[in-house]
Amino acid sequence: MRINLSQAFNGIGTVVAPVLGSYVFFAFGDDAAGDERAIENVQWVYLAIACFVFILAVVFLFSTIPEITDADMAFQAAETHAGEGDLPFRRQYRLFHAAFAQFCYVGSQVSIAGFFINYVTETRSGTDAALGSKFLAGAQASFAVGRFVGVALMHYVRPRRVFLVFLTFCIVFVAPAITQRENAGLAMLYVTLFFESICFPTIVALGMRGLGRHSKRGSGLIVGGVLGGAVVPPLTGYTADRHGIGLSMVVPLVFFVAAWTYALAVNFWPWYRNTVDAFTETKLGLDGNHGGVLADEEKGAGAGTGRHEERPTGPPEGLKQ
Repeated sequence: MRINLSQAFNGIGTVVAPVLGSYVFFAFGDDAAGDERAIENVQWVYLAIACFVFILAVVFLFSTIPEITDADMAFQAAETHAGEGDLPFRRQYRLFHAAFAQFCYVGSQVSIAGFFINYVTETRSGTDAALGSKFLAGAQASFAVGRFVGVALMHYVRPRRVFLVFLTFCIVFVAPAITQRENAGLAMLYVTLFFESICFPTIVALGMRGLGRHSKRGSGLIVGGVLGGAVVPPLTGYTADRHGIGLSMVVPLVFFVAAWTYALAVNFWPWYRNTVDAFTETKLGLDGNHGGVLADEEKGAGAGTGRHEERPTGPPEGLKQ
């Protein structure tokens, strides 16, 4: 729920960017003078982005962020009796499946978003690039709303089930976009983006379950699945050049189906499902874990508040002798 909520604000940013682009990049016409004015505005936009990111980096540099150690994560996995955290990294097969699913999902997501303007300008009458950019902003708004809806649903329904339903509907709604045109095809992509919303952060959260001491490396591997966003779009573009933009939606459809294998496994294969549910159901935290930096800091921060409980380190009073 927390990772989806934080990512929901990322979705808000994806709404603002296409709107900005529609006015900054496409508002001056297609002639040489218009292109020159657009380039002048673009350089200031990217300079502003660079300055903001630099300021954000400085803020993180001086922020105090507690560190969760590998020992903390191994302790949690051991206490929940879930996962295979003590096995070598090369044998974390569920992790590799999650990373594969992330690769396929991100490839499909980036393909649809990246070719969205091309799709609407070629399949919807009277749509130029500026209007297509505004339609993209609306689709990204649907994406952002989907994340907030997903967070709300996860309060009542297991995240793995929400993930399965959302990814299934991505497949169901992107398929008609292959053959539909005009507003019908546009609507299919709008709904697809709505259901894409929770997939990336949920794959990260589910894929990290049971990794124990491998959690940090594992999370990096799953997030590295964004490489799919560099591989699948060229395939989509090649298909669009050869067979048209509508038929090119077959490519993200195929990769959605490949990612769907992980959603099915985490819901119906006990080896996957039991590990995920063990972490969901347990009330065990990291408080009091020996050697954990986070636990030590939290003990100090929670002193006198009743939030943390001192755990004895020696034998009970009657057994000291």
